[in-house]
Amino acid sequence: MNCSIACKFMFAKLFWMTKLSNSNEADPLSAAFDYEAASEAAYSLGLAGRRVERTLAALRDCHGDADQRDRWLKLAATAVHHYFIQREILGLRRHESVIRDYEIPGEVLARLGAK
Repeated sequence: MNCSIACKFMFAKLFWMTKLSNSNEADPLSAAFDYEAASEAAYSLGLAGRRVERTLAALRDCHGDADQRDRWLKLAATAVHHYFIQREILGLRRHESVIRDYEIPGEVLARLGAK
């Protein structure tokens, strides 16, 4: 999945969600804040998505040591968990397309939230 495209999509969606929900469109400070908040949310989601990509790639490339693979498995599960939480905060509660697009393995999903 191309995070820059996903980030731009999320930014556009968040921007228009805040613009439409803003009852006082005549207030330029409120509009500026909404724009900045949407921008920060999209940026943060993009960072979390890139973290998921990096940890999943490292997990796929790890073929040797079982301890090393377990370490990457935990890191990937943590990254995916954080990404899902960020999506849910933004109102995106369905993760099926993300699981498919990032090709998140079942062994990672099984460890979500586990310490």
